Amino acid sequence: MGSGKYDSIIDMPHYRSKKRPAMSNYDRAAQFSPFAALTGYEAAVAEAGRLVDERLELSEERAQFLDSCLNLIREHLLEQPEVSITFFQPDEHKSGGRYVTINGRVKKIAGYERKLIFVDGTEIMLEDIFDIEGELPDRLQKLVIDE
Repeated sequence: MGSGKYDSIIDMPHYRSKKRPAMSNYDRAAQFSPFAALTGYEAAVAEAGRLVDERLELSEERAQFLDSCLNLIREHLLEQPEVSITFFQPDEHKSGGRYVTINGRVKKIAGYERKLIFVDGTEIMLEDIFDIEGELPDRLQKLVIDE
């Protein structure tokens, strides 16, 4: 071979510390992994891009219809009527929210707390209700249309 700059040390044994354990290949590779200088940045961008709905204002007719439905349900609470309720669920992190529909049997309408409570314990604030469907509300809707 030729005379190179490192010929005198090329065949020497690799130095190993007697005081410290050898670094694993995983830890050695971690030294060269990308550094996330902006921790939480990706989550903040995802949160900012998440879409929310605005709360819709109820018309006078819809508000009256919902009141009539709630009164009809209140009259039939012993039967635990099954209904489908669409309501506005406010977002915890930004203004707005989303509309959610759940089905279940109504256990109670708590007037003082202004809540509708299902048999399974789910609670919905009355002012968040946007639509009510089910046998009783459909019967009421039919009466309104027939008049």
